[in-house]
Amino acid sequence: MAKAKLIWQSKLVLLLVLPFAGAGVVLQGHWWATQVASVTVWALGVSVLLGIVVMWLRAATPSGAFTGAVIAASLMFSTSVFPYQPWRTALIPVLAVSLLAHIATRVGRGTKERLGTAETRQGRSASQVAANLGVAALVCDGFVQSWLADTNWFTRITVAPMPLFAVGLAALAEAAADTVSSEIGQVLGGRPRMITTLRVVDPGIDGGISVAGTLAGVGAAAIVALAGTLALSGGSQMFWVSGSGAIFGLLFDSLLGATLERRGWLNNDMVNFLSTAGAAGFAMGVLALLGHPGTGQS
Repeated sequence: MAKAKLIWQSKLVLLLVLPFAGAGVVLQGHWWATQVASVTVWALGVSVLLGIVVMWLRAATPSGAFTGAVIAASLMFSTSVFPYQPWRTALIPVLAVSLLAHIATRVGRGTKERLGTAETRQGRSASQVAANLGVAALVCDGFVQSWLADTNWFTRITVAPMPLFAVGLAALAEAAADTVSSEIGQVLGGRPRMITTLRVVDPGIDGGISVAGTLAGVGAAAIVALAGTLALSGGSQMFWVSGSGAIFGLLFDSLLGATLERRGWLNNDMVNFLSTAGAAGFAMGVLALLGHPGTGQS
């Protein structure tokens, strides 16, 4: 009953993400079509194909697949550079997140069904997709990137060569880390412990963590961070900044689950949205510190 009362939070997350990402796709798609038409063709074509595959695999509902396709297109447009190559965009980390989540949710499904924690066979809803991938689309949007780059928070060294995309990559890596940590922890982690008290709790309890689940989550974050760094040619700084942000977000997710979600103040979609936002915020803070005069950079 409590979760039903919080359905407005899921709708709010979707409202924050989908119109913004959709507008970005329309505006950027039109601009690229007038400059390099192949960028628009690739971004829209691959995103639609990805949505179809996700729906065919029942990894998401039709509305969830549509939302994912819009976000994927938005991220591809936002990270497109000359000379254009589709695999040199955020498509690669998005695929990494999707693949890791798909595998993790199917590992030990029988055990999860007995525990009552298995994901529905219809797949993820639109709000779930927006909660996990939406922050990355928001912070990677061209207008947001331009605004951040024009602030005095960062130096040119800090944001080069792909301005602040490490922030969005941190959000994507956290989304993968959270899903993998939760799904693997339920199967291999044994009895988890509450992050706030370290008391043993049942698997699937909000705020419960295990060593195996946490390590699996960290590994997933590293995979996505590496995939994004290689695809975007970001260098070692992008990897470490995005990876550290993802790990922070993973722990922040568990803390929110143990406190606000358990008290019925937040639902899972809002927790996921805030944890990816926390990952992005942490990464942004690290970038700002790296560009501070006291660090020796100029």
